Amino acid sequence: MSDTFEQRLKDWRHAFHRHPETGFEEVDTSERVAGILQGMGLQVHRGIGGTGLVASLSVGEGRGVIGLRADMDALNIHEQAPQREHASRIAGKMHACGHDGHMAMILGAADLLCRQRDFNGTVRFIFQPAEEHGRGAKAMMADGLFQRFPVDALYGAHNMPGMPAGHIATRAGGIMASEDNFVIRIQGRGTHAARPHMGIDPLLTGAQIVVALQTVVARNVDPGLSAVVSCTEFVTDGIRNAIPTNVTIKGDTRSYSPVVQALLETRMREICMGICAANGARCEFEYSHEFAPTVNWAENTALAVAAARAVVGEAAVDAEVAPMMISEDFGAFLQQVPGNFVFIGNGAEDEAGGTPLHNACYDFNDGILATGARYFAEVVRRSLPI
Repeated sequence: MSDTFEQRLKDWRHAFHRHPETGFEEVDTSERVAGILQGMGLQVHRGIGGTGLVASLSVGEGRGVIGLRADMDALNIHEQAPQREHASRIAGKMHACGHDGHMAMILGAADLLCRQRDFNGTVRFIFQPAEEHGRGAKAMMADGLFQRFPVDALYGAHNMPGMPAGHIATRAGGIMASEDNFVIRIQGRGTHAARPHMGIDPLLTGAQIVVALQTVVARNVDPGLSAVVSCTEFVTDGIRNAIPTNVTIKGDTRSYSPVVQALLETRMREICMGICAANGARCEFEYSHEFAPTVNWAENTALAVAAARAVVGEAAVDAEVAPMMISEDFGAFLQQVPGNFVFIGNGAEDEAGGTPLHNACYDFNDGILATGARYFAEVVRRSLPI
């Protein structure tokens, strides 16, 4: 059965990879997932938060309910793997973050649990759209996800290149950061490059702002707390021999607490407005909250660690992994229900699966599909014992 099971997961994953769809456009992906779940005899509820879906399996008379979540969306990246048999067939789109593998793992857990029925209670298989946007979890909850399909706890996972294949890592408390986005618009007065005194230079003003923003973390945030401020785009309407009128700076911040988020926004706004005023330029500052921090619940983390050790062995489990400043839409769910999120190693840097996420050459490591499926099934068994 093992070879058949592992091949089934691989076939599902490759089919998803060939037909990637981005956030809130996962129509065919959702239908493919629904068809597989219906083939297991499960009733599927579609259209939750757009293209999201939920299927439930109840065994015995237990009242406990556990949710298992997978994300479905791909990225607007052109895959650079012409030799790959299962490469994307949709130009400009690819599963460069492994959501194809995440879906296959949850489907694998559903397959195991449907066949073995070795638990007592209900498990819900939740397939979420638009994780990359940071919008899908909120959309599903706004559509009544937890009212229509309540859970006692929710579990999720993400593959992690750079970590040995099949290793599982997690921690209680904050494991991934929030992400807030900002846009700074500076309006000066354009002029000839040879006559700068006739204008107000927004480019110089913007450069001062980029440098000054780095003092927020260095001088305003408690050194014991985590925060990052990154300016990632700097766009002007100037030309070679003309000082521009307009500059737009974009970027994001990362942190773990609402207090730090508020501090970053306040200090960044003050710095931008102050520097622009000092230079005679006008400033518009926008700041938006995109991803909540992912904060694991202690009791659910202990259960996840025990399940992981049962599947891959104690030596391959890290129960106190260092927090990362990446963000995940799963954090929004954990603000509403208890749960845990783990990383599953996709392959060390010198191994297959070590290519970074969001890279045009990335591919999910098929060798960890069964590991993930068995981990999730074990979480259900331990949460809902017979």
